[in-house]
Amino acid sequence: MPAKPYPTNVIKKAQGVLNGWNQIAPVPTYGTLTAASLTTDITSAAAMEAQIAALEAQLADRRVLRDTQLKSLWDKVKRVRNYVKGNFGDDSAQYKMVGGTRLSERRSTRRKTTG
Repeated sequence: MPAKPYPTNVIKKAQGVLNGWNQIAPVPTYGTLTAASLTTDITSAAAMEAQIAALEAQLADRRVLRDTQLKSLWDKVKRVRNYVKGNFGDDSAQYKMVGGTRLSERRSTRRKTTG
């Protein structure tokens, strides 16, 4: 991921600039840039950061729920396969129908000879 074109603590830096800017009497303006517009931008950016943090927390919670559900689903898949394997055998067409690899279709293990 490429580097961001701004520092990670840009809101904190902007607040520091705004605090210093407001201490200058009278508060100057620089073209169209005013202390009020900077305040609005800081507030908006901080709100967006808070919203993103909340969404990331929700996403993390959803991932935990998903992982729990998928683990439960995988356990059920294994149970069904083992049930079919126990009832029909591990070389049956039924075992293959539920996603198992039939015994006759498995590759034999080859042992390396030393010598």
